[in-house]
Amino acid sequence: MHYLSVLLTFALAGVARAVVGPGVVTGNTAVHDPTMCKDKNGKYFVFSTAPGIEIRTSTDRTAWTLTGKVWPNGASWTDTYTGTSNGNIWAPDCTYINGVFWLYYSASSFGSQKSAIFLAKSTTGAPGSWTNEGLVTSTTSSNDYNAIDPNLLIDGGNWYLSLGSFWTGIKSFPINPSTGKLASTTITSLARRTAGGGAVEASAVFKNGNFYYLFTSWDKCCAGTSSTYNIRVGRSSSPNGGFVDQNGVALTSGGGTLVLGTHDSIIGPGGQDVMADGDGAILIYHYYKSNGSFLGINRLDFSSGWPVVV
Repeated sequence: MHYLSVLLTFALAGVARAVVGPGVVTGNTAVHDPTMCKDKNGKYFVFSTAPGIEIRTSTDRTAWTLTGKVWPNGASWTDTYTGTSNGNIWAPDCTYINGVFWLYYSASSFGSQKSAIFLAKSTTGAPGSWTNEGLVTSTTSSNDYNAIDPNLLIDGGNWYLSLGSFWTGIKSFPINPSTGKLASTTITSLARRTAGGGAVEASAVFKNGNFYYLFTSWDKCCAGTSSTYNIRVGRSSSPNGGFVDQNGVALTSGGGTLVLGTHDSIIGPGGQDVMADGDGAILIYHYYKSNGSFLGINRLDFSSGWPVVV
């Protein structure tokens, strides 16, 4: 505990924080763009980018086992967006509600706006148990945003899907809770950067107390130990925009307070998800080592009003 107390003294706005981490995780943890949810029996599931979307499970949120894929036989409906047969399906987002797993996921290729987000559902989360619920939304080069990296926020009876990468940044759409599809085509801008080539993506909106927190990943992903990915945050009293960072800079004007960056042997953390668990808010992300990308799981402390990794 003394060590944690020392680490927390470095939790200063806008500077790199000394942190614990990447949490205590064991087993098969070679993931990219992870999302985590927990079923009614307390079993944890991590879904991650891969052909067919990989599934890992754990009973204690520590030891992980690769159990298979959402689509063991591939997802041919994504091929037109990935540009190949059985290509990587990107950045899934899992929510477990009323006994059902809702899994949003995206299909695209690097640098392309020919992109799409799809929805799948399952009552068990097991490989091959999933129902293809079809297309949620898509983009082409005529759009000024990109339909990848989905994240579902359930706020009482209101559902929202945030998405986006580069171009004009992070957007949000209202979702029909009955279908999981768009309730309207009304689009709201949540965050945008012009620095770094506009590199902001992997949105995750999480409500804590009276605020909604928008987590994003900045800078260069997917380059191994040359990756410069880092996790940023802003907050708002509304899920529909108005997010500012700890210095009051609007996220739509390039604001974003550093939550987690490269430190020690942990390189390029990002592709994050945030989940509420019995011991509080949990940050799930990938980071790089020389032999690949791996799962990080840490708690978030909101006691200051801003998330600090512990």
